[in-house]
Amino acid sequence: MSKLFARFAKDESGATAIEYGLIAALISVAIIAGAGALGNELSNKFTGLGTTLKGAGG
Repeated sequence: MSKLFARFAKDESGATAIEYGLIAALISVAIIAGAGALGNELSNKFTGLGTTLKGAGG
């Protein structure tokens, strides 16, 4: 029984999987934040462009 417990204590494959999961989650959060910021910036740019075009056409 102690050999089984020792082997279980040495097994680090679960810890590695958790680390990879955390890395993937952090990358996902960074991508979502970047996409949100880019979307806001594009929206502002197109709004300004639309306002400029309305002023030039009238």
